[in-house]
Amino acid sequence: MTGLHALPRVRRRPLALLRLRQPALRRLRDGRLVAVLLVVALAAVVLLNQFAPTRSAYSAVVTDSTNTAGTAPYFTCAGAVSADASGALFAYRLGEASGSRTAVDASGKAANGTYQGSMVAATPNPNGCVRDTGTAYVLNGSTSFVSTPRAYTNPTTFSEEVWFRTTVAGGLLIGFGSSQTGTSGQHDRQTWINPSGQLVFGAYNGTTQTITSPQTVTDGGWHHVVSTMSPGNGMRLYLDGSLVASNAAYTQPENATGYFKIGYDTIAYWPGSPSNYSFTGSMRFAAVYGTELTAAQVAAHAAAGR
Repeated sequence: MTGLHALPRVRRRPLALLRLRQPALRRLRDGRLVAVLLVVALAAVVLLNQFAPTRSAYSAVVTDSTNTAGTAPYFTCAGAVSADASGALFAYRLGEASGSRTAVDASGKAANGTYQGSMVAATPNPNGCVRDTGTAYVLNGSTSFVSTPRAYTNPTTFSEEVWFRTTVAGGLLIGFGSSQTGTSGQHDRQTWINPSGQLVFGAYNGTTQTITSPQTVTDGGWHHVVSTMSPGNGMRLYLDGSLVASNAAYTQPENATGYFKIGYDTIAYWPGSPSNYSFTGSMRFAAVYGTELTAAQVAAHAAAGR
């Protein structure tokens, strides 16, 4: 047509190309949507961790200013005594049946003791040395005690040990005397309970010397006592694994030959001695060592019975 400008030609994309790009666009939009959803989910997890109770594993440290925890070196009293049996003169578990006459020596020294008077076995609740099998030896306070088979000449280094339970003040726990079964004329190296219910360890060498526990032991509970004497450390008295009295200056007992007895002998002439020399109550694991048990050994023996 004359006088009219020609219209510009519009370039149109091929329909096939548009159809090809539409899926790509949809994938792009879908990818963006997934990314947004992931961000929202992550934010939700962070918020939940901030405000919800945690269910993850954790560690904690608990501090107690008065008690400590550790691994006991021995699980039973029998195990503790056996570990130091090489230095023992004898070691009696005192777990025989009622009516028994022989207190078997578990130290390997073949120094069997003899039950004197009434021998009664029982299993009190609780029993001493709770993880050890067997019964306890019940002493009647008049005729019950254990005598040892042989005399020892002037033991100057020694340790006396026994588990016991009583509500009665008075009575010998373990000691050294000139008579095997009767009342001793000479008596020394003795551990007993005084009329106030305290433990006493006494030795004699021209003069009497005693050391006494501040605590009483007539509460009906089981207690572990060790008395030691040596030229290096003098006299020491341990109760339930702890040193409760000592005298480092008194290092020599009386030069004498005698027998150890458990549960009875005279305690005459000692300061504050009780009127009743026979122990009333129950016993387990009595031993005498020809060595001085260390504080660590005593503590381990006591811990084995708890």
